[in-house]
Amino acid sequence: MSIVRIPTPLRKYSDGKAEIDVTGATVREVITSLESSCPGIRERICDDSGEVRRFVNVFVADEDIRFLDNLDTPVKDNDEVSIVPAIAGGR
Repeated sequence: MSIVRIPTPLRKYSDGKAEIDVTGATVREVITSLESSCPGIRERICDDSGEVRRFVNVFVADEDIRFLDNLDTPVKDNDEVSIVPAIAGGR
């Protein structure tokens, strides 16, 4: 099992939980498993084509999946998967 860290804006889908234990050998499988536990969360992470939304960052063991194999990035038991909404700002 892996631990998925849920950001505050998405905790309404996880009954307020900051962490969820899920199974999956890849990030794609982890997100599918997460959707089973937290219905509605997948569409907040992935777009209509199934890819991670531009404004969402996903990390496996502190590594950005965009620099690895994206949704096909392997996830090992006890890996932490973090979902981090991008924050834009400026003047």
